[in-house]
Amino acid sequence: MKQSELIKKMTDKEILVNLYITQLFMVLLAFILAWFMFESWSDLFQLFKWDPFSIFILGGGSALIIILFELILEKVLPKGMLDDGGINERVFQNRSVAHIFLLSIFIAFSEELLFRGVLQTHFGIISASVLFAIIHVRYLNKIVLFTITVGLSFYLGWLYMITENLLVPIFTHFTIDFVLGCILSCRKKENRV
Repeated sequence: MKQSELIKKMTDKEILVNLYITQLFMVLLAFILAWFMFESWSDLFQLFKWDPFSIFILGGGSALIIILFELILEKVLPKGMLDDGGINERVFQNRSVAHIFLLSIFIAFSEELLFRGVLQTHFGIISASVLFAIIHVRYLNKIVLFTITVGLSFYLGWLYMITENLLVPIFTHFTIDFVLGCILSCRKKENRV
């Protein structure tokens, strides 16, 4: 059975529970791997640096460019090329802005901690970016979505590499998910009117 068919059979609550479990698993895996790979916890925590310019200008500016790029693609490409089987719509469409905010923080933190903070730090940008793209399994048979995900993954890895600050890709990832999630939610509300 296709993932999109499974999603249609799931309730919103089941989708959310699965999302939270998956993200929690990533956080736990990141901490377990970090325990083996870092000499001390302080080495892991040193990856987080408060640098407003890098976080908000580089990270936030990058996010806005990526969001604009995705919105342009939405206008010029056939809808089917960007269809992930309805997963993103189901995750975000019936959520409040506050819930989208919390979801976006949790997703960005868990994925970037694992893929950039632990895996990229120890195995490099290529390994981390390829694994990041593969976990987004729903995109594997959609060439445009998969290409965007691979490109985004390498870009987030590059941001981490040049800033040496995990907060930068976390903020970039958060901003993309939050803004696009709010757009999906608003579209759903407009369609109800």
